Amino acid sequence: MTDNSRESIEKFLRSLFGEKYAVQFDDLLLSGEGTFDGTPVAILGTSSRAPIGVSLALALSRHVLDIMREHPKRSILLIVENSGQKIGLFDELMGNNGYVAHLSTCLDAARRRGHKIIGVVHDLAISAGFMATGMAASECYALNGAELRVMAPEAMSRIMRIPLERLNQLSKTNAILGPGAVNFERIGGIAGIWSDDVRGEFRKALSQPDEEDARRETGVQRGGRLFAARVARAVREGRRQL
Repeated sequence: MTDNSRESIEKFLRSLFGEKYAVQFDDLLLSGEGTFDGTPVAILGTSSRAPIGVSLALALSRHVLDIMREHPKRSILLIVENSGQKIGLFDELMGNNGYVAHLSTCLDAARRRGHKIIGVVHDLAISAGFMATGMAASECYALNGAELRVMAPEAMSRIMRIPLERLNQLSKTNAILGPGAVNFERIGGIAGIWSDDVRGEFRKALSQPDEEDARRETGVQRGGRLFAARVARAVREGRRQL
């Protein structure tokens, strides 16, 4: 863990809680709690662009389960900062995808038990690391300047066999292909981008009523993901055509 990452996260937490918070940094994992508008909020997440491996996924899951047991329905601020799923011999042999899925399942269980989970992409979130954390939250936001992507454009170009220059052109008009927080906001992957009044934004996020996942509909409204809602509706209704 780098000191710069820790200092940046501490600065963000102070902007939300003032001095009314306490967190512990255990290598790449951070946990603690703060008081916001007189109400306790659990704080959990990762730092230093952590790759999500077996050990880290289990540690995060353990904290989520502890919060459910010890503080029923307490809101959770989830700091999302990672470089995706960890690639390494040990993690692959252990079946890291199962541990990452377990983390997502624990967050889903917390939501179903009444915990409002507000994810905030602090610096970087990539692919499975984002899907298992930020997308498993009740709502996820990104700080202004945070980087968010499924994969690097160069990798997308190789896999899709589309020249990088052409892919960059397409991503300007098709938010599904483009990296960046702005494109993820357009497709409904994140609820919004926080820039100035983060305390006011956090208060607004906490006050949002719990409802069914509306990301597909949000993507339609924002013009970034036009067919997902229609396809899902057709599948539910057993139709073969949109």
